[in-house]
Amino acid sequence: MKRTILAGLMAGASLFAATGANAVEIEYWQYVFETRVNAMDKLIANFEAANPDITVKQVTFPYADYQTRVVAATMAKKGPDVMQLFYGWTDQFVKGKVIQPLDAGVFPHDKIEAEFFPIVSAMKRGEDYYGLPTAVRSLALFYNKKLFEEAGIAEPPKTLDEMVEAAKKIAKTDAAGNFEVEGITLDMAGQDHHWWREILVRQFGGAPYSDDGSKVAYNDAAGEKALAFYTGLQTSEKVGLSGFMDEGQAAFRAGRAGMTIDGTFRLGAFREITDFEWGVAELPASADGVQSNYASYFANAIGSGASGEELEAAQKFLAYISSEEAMTLWLEEVGELPARRAAALTEANLANPVTAPFLKGLDYAHTTRFVEENAQRQITTDMVNRVLLQGQSPADSVAEAATAEQALLDKFAQ
Repeated sequence: MKRTILAGLMAGASLFAATGANAVEIEYWQYVFETRVNAMDKLIANFEAANPDITVKQVTFPYADYQTRVVAATMAKKGPDVMQLFYGWTDQFVKGKVIQPLDAGVFPHDKIEAEFFPIVSAMKRGEDYYGLPTAVRSLALFYNKKLFEEAGIAEPPKTLDEMVEAAKKIAKTDAAGNFEVEGITLDMAGQDHHWWREILVRQFGGAPYSDDGSKVAYNDAAGEKALAFYTGLQTSEKVGLSGFMDEGQAAFRAGRAGMTIDGTFRLGAFREITDFEWGVAELPASADGVQSNYASYFANAIGSGASGEELEAAQKFLAYISSEEAMTLWLEEVGELPARRAAALTEANLANPVTAPFLKGLDYAHTTRFVEENAQRQITTDMVNRVLLQGQSPADSVAEAATAEQALLDKFAQ
């Protein structure tokens, strides 16, 4: 008869014994991101120490290859027992039978909904949850305190207008007009596509999609204004350059950007910076005080091929890596916020000048329900490039992007 996990398991407090005399080996897959891999190594070590009859093998792949490798391995019936996936891939992975629904007897829905932040609902399809996050992300403005001081700026900007003025004071070019220091990074392939979609569009009075996510809604004056503002940072304000030092985070780490918009996952890497002190602030509001943010996460799910002893071990491991203990370690190692309210909303976290802006951002954040996150990101990247590289008007480029993305949404709905 199928064994169920004690109720306390969801908090990582109670663990059941694996079946059989021999150790059960399961595989955990995630993409390569150094701080994440290191954090998972520590979680695996903790888990194996408490569960000597289970061995967890971590397997990693480059981000660009990760989805393809997971799908191919699943088709060959050699997929992982537990895997990491971006919440925006859920529909693709469910449709492709890559992951299986979580057993409600092991992971009770009422506990999930009571203990996790509401954005966990993005992992629910119908009556089933297909995964749980260890951490959640929001965006914030990272700023270089050294460059701010040199430019005579006393505090981080609170509005978009203040952000532009600060960026102008910081930006430096050589005699030929080439950037030496950006006022703010421009990186649509990074987190800027979220900044434009869920934040700028809303701050200019619109919404990116219909309430059910099935229709593109940014093909209007708000979408045009949001794109004009974003591309204008390069074309008219001249405070940043798309492609400068390849990635926005690289320019910031090198001390050659005054500001960058990035997520909590970047904290671990930025802590390695020794050449200057940096700070974190909430994203700038619009001129009339509208605040918005984007919340997301990578969840952990059980592979569709897991069964028997491997399934029980996978459930046990998933319960541990989504426990408060695991989330606290993940925050320390990676910088991402705990997905459980109790682990995230502590006095220490709310008083911490680094984590507090991200936590505050969760209060007014939106979560995009992607159908193909990579394709949708590329559509917005192409939209910006048509303005910056081809001179297309923001209105025409927004319209072209909206047509392309609506076709993608319609195709997935078929």
